[in-house]
Amino acid sequence: MQVVTTKIPDLLILEPKVFGDDRGFFFESYNQTTFEKLTGVKTQFVQDNHSKSAAHVLRGLHYQIEQAQGKLVRVSHGAVFDVAVDLRRESGCFGQWVGAILSAENKRQMWIPAGFAHGFLTLEPDTEFLYKTTEYYAPQYERCLRWDDPALAIDWPITELPSLSAKDKLGVDFSQADVFEAQG
Repeated sequence: MQVVTTKIPDLLILEPKVFGDDRGFFFESYNQTTFEKLTGVKTQFVQDNHSKSAAHVLRGLHYQIEQAQGKLVRVSHGAVFDVAVDLRRESGCFGQWVGAILSAENKRQMWIPAGFAHGFLTLEPDTEFLYKTTEYYAPQYERCLRWDDPALAIDWPITELPSLSAKDKLGVDFSQADVFEAQG
């Protein structure tokens, strides 16, 4: 596995070593020892999630203000433009975002630490998105940022108006969002 750094140092892209031939391919999608050694992140994943979406579906930007979730995300079928926004007030990258194409073809993963809002736009029909979380889903703490907030200026690769859930249509502006404060 190779780790690719982003403009937000704690946010990482992981590229697995893929072994393929005319029969297909194999790759190790997660190995705790390797993950810890290459990322320096020691964590425990407690929940795996799997979603399937049509093309042009935008999910997010979600986060939990308590029981904050770190996420290791990937695509098993199709492709997404995956985005994470730093909501850690004390971070030097507060309010910045990183986006990357994750696909079944490139097999890339993104490590999103706790303290980030996360969302994705599906780029192909029947896209399947998988992710591991470091905390359990807690709907009472769930929050949603507005995906198209001009203050964030996320450069979504939009070719048509995305399909949003009712919950995501109610996302708040970054200026009004609950954010993560330093513990102390």
